Amino acid sequence: MSQSVASACVESNSLPPSCDCLAHRFGNAADGPERTPSYVSDMTEAEWRVVRPLLPIPAWLEGRGGRPEGYCHRVMLDAVRYVVDNGVKWANLPADFPPYRRVHAFARRWQVTGLLAELHDRLRDRVRRKEGRLPDPTAAIVDSQSVRAATNIPRPTSGWDGGKKVGGRKRHLVVDCLGLVLAVAVTPASVQDRDAAVGLLEWLRGQYFSTRLVWADGGYAGRLVDWAQDKLQLTLDIVRRTDDTTGFVVLPRRWVVERTLSWLMRSRRLVRDYETLPAMHEAMVLWSMTMLMSSRLAGRRPAAFRRSASRAR
Repeated sequence: MSQSVASACVESNSLPPSCDCLAHRFGNAADGPERTPSYVSDMTEAEWRVVRPLLPIPAWLEGRGGRPEGYCHRVMLDAVRYVVDNGVKWANLPADFPPYRRVHAFARRWQVTGLLAELHDRLRDRVRRKEGRLPDPTAAIVDSQSVRAATNIPRPTSGWDGGKKVGGRKRHLVVDCLGLVLAVAVTPASVQDRDAAVGLLEWLRGQYFSTRLVWADGGYAGRLVDWAQDKLQLTLDIVRRTDDTTGFVVLPRRWVVERTLSWLMRSRRLVRDYETLPAMHEAMVLWSMTMLMSSRLAGRRPAAFRRSASRAR
């Protein structure tokens, strides 16, 4: 990156003189120095204006326990986004972020308390409204993706996917017709798609009663189709490849979830599974999607798109 481009990036992303996050207004973050955004993963001012009103209210601010946070919410979010986007170890966070143990504790707390899921769902609803859709979907697509596991992954939570010849974990996604994540579950790679889909479809039916139709590939065929119809009143439509099909073919409806899986692979933290806990890998999927959705709402094209466009020119 040239010096002029870098300076322009920093200038366009600079924090306002006084940050308006809840930790600055009501917590202890006002005593800390302000940070100037300088990485591609940092939120722009437009993104922060989108995210700021959708942030969950901390428990300490509502009198439900805990203590006021000592670090700016925007800085903490940017720190987590840096890890997700660049795939670095928590301990390798740049020095202009808060101490990595505090950032990791922030990300873990948001995962455990459901604050991350709350922010993710609010952003998804905003994107759906922007696209002229109702917040609750009427149809969805389900699929899975096996990823190799790092050496720190506990053996009981990993397995071998014989079909893909991948040892590690498998992330199972249910997405809407825009490709936005509705549900995610991470299992050992040895778990069959139809077995993992049972819990996902039950959760989907309970959370979004308006959903009546789910498209899937041939891995979900069989008894799962009848079970979904009888127990959940949910139609599971299997989209199959024809026998004479060779090579890559875009299949109706299934391409939507395949595109979402490719979106996730842009986040380097998700190219391989580094998370000791499967729940933290699920959180990383949600963090990745919040980055994509906030960029879309702010009218900012992701870096991968910019690079592709420049190469095409």
